[in-house]
Amino acid sequence: MKRRKLKLEELNRINLEEFREAKKIPLVVVLDNVRSQNNIGSVFRTSDAFRVEEILLCGITATPPNVEIHKTALGAEDSVKWRYYNDTMSALNALKQECYTVYSIEQAENSQSLESIELDKNKKYAVILGHEVHGVDQNVVNSSDGCIEIPQYGTKHSLNVSVTAGIVIWDFFKKLK
Repeated sequence: MKRRKLKLEELNRINLEEFREAKKIPLVVVLDNVRSQNNIGSVFRTSDAFRVEEILLCGITATPPNVEIHKTALGAEDSVKWRYYNDTMSALNALKQECYTVYSIEQAENSQSLESIELDKNKKYAVILGHEVHGVDQNVVNSSDGCIEIPQYGTKHSLNVSVTAGIVIWDFFKKLK
């Protein structure tokens, strides 16, 4: 069977204004000192695809407008709402005041497997993704409501932060939509 690839105009995507008005999943993505602007852009693009509520950019994490972020975000930095915080603890505290359940995505003692996380569609969630080498800051881990770990079965001990974001956002989307 032949399969013709669809043209962009055949995908029936919503425009920027429609996206801003569209219902989002109750998920905020927090980037804790993510250094790669390509990773940041990828998180924006994935967040657009699955209608994430907002991205919080913290510490050394670069902010739009930025040519390097745009290379991978491809305009998603204009559609997805974002805020900047000087430090991740300030972002975490603000989220807790807004009644979010906050998870660090980290390999930690007593972390829960992403597969086993049960989400309530009536609650709001935030996930914190960390620095490419050092992960989520220990103080942030300590202040989170819990840690989520993606099961891995190979020889490497971690995934790229943008890949991790894609897996986690997709899982939350399936459970919250």
